[in-house]
Amino acid sequence: MKAGAGLFSALALFLLMGAVFTEKPRPKKPTRRPATTRKPSVPRVPARAQPEPVEPTDFPPPILGPPSIFPDCPRETHYLYLQNNYISEVTPDAFVNATDVRWINLANNRIHRINKQVFEKIPSLLYLYAQGNQLKEVPSGLPASLEQLRLARNRISKIPPGAFSKMANLTLLDLYHNQLSDSDLGKNTFKDLKGLMQLNLARNILKKMPAGVPHNIIQLFLDRNNIDDIPKQVYSAQLDYFRDFIHLAFVRLNRNQLSDRGVPKTVFNISTLLDLQLSHNQLASIPLFNGHLEQLHLNHNSIESINGTVLCPINLHESLSDENLAPKLRYLRLDGNHLNPPIPLDVIMCFRHLRSIVF
Repeated sequence: MKAGAGLFSALALFLLMGAVFTEKPRPKKPTRRPATTRKPSVPRVPARAQPEPVEPTDFPPPILGPPSIFPDCPRETHYLYLQNNYISEVTPDAFVNATDVRWINLANNRIHRINKQVFEKIPSLLYLYAQGNQLKEVPSGLPASLEQLRLARNRISKIPPGAFSKMANLTLLDLYHNQLSDSDLGKNTFKDLKGLMQLNLARNILKKMPAGVPHNIIQLFLDRNNIDDIPKQVYSAQLDYFRDFIHLAFVRLNRNQLSDRGVPKTVFNISTLLDLQLSHNQLASIPLFNGHLEQLHLNHNSIESINGTVLCPINLHESLSDENLAPKLRYLRLDGNHLNPPIPLDVIMCFRHLRSIVF
């Protein structure tokens, strides 16, 4: 009896296991993502073009606040930067307290007048930058302490008498790109500028070399004028124009009307001269120069030939025997003339320190 019951149990277990293994898996129902609610598309309205900003013609109205113990420029101000604005006039009221200002930058404004009483308020001023304005004359009453005066790119056609008087401390005077003519530069215009080192009169309407340039000057820039003559007679004396310039090192006379007729042969034979620029003129020959010259620009003239033996500042045989005697010329530019290669051998033998020659 027990054996039959066991057999019956085993048979039932066997049938149950077969049903499990033969049952097919039910396919899974695909899951659907919930539908996303899309916002209805709204047609874009083209943005309106913004109007161009209107350039102000005057300062904006002041923002009123509590009264200050310094109504204008603070007393401790040493550097005042006002460049790139719309200032049309400089009056003394703004400098009532700023008596210690050393440096003022007024470049690129619309200044047509600087009241001379301004400088009475700032007697210790060292640097005045007023380039890129509408000044028609050099300001009067400049302080004697001034060391640099930059007045380039104005409309200056007048230098009042005594404008530079008692200004022995001035080292740089920049009058580039103005409207100065020969009659505006008198014999005594620069008389009191004993410490002047750089004078820039480029891009004016000069036809003659300026008179009365201080002899201590180091850099003289006269590019882009109409100068056609460098006088040999200076103040009724038979002296070359540069003879008494004891420190002159840089001379720029590019883009003038210089020809052989207007350039004395030895006018540039100065022992202190290091850089001489005479490009874009009408020279047919190379003027003589000293052996200490290091850079010479003669491009775009009318030079047709070069004689190295004549051009060499010293005897060619002496320069070959002693290296220390060789001329110091390192850069020579001759392109834009009527010269044909090759470079003459005597030029190479004389100027043995040449590092670059544009031919």
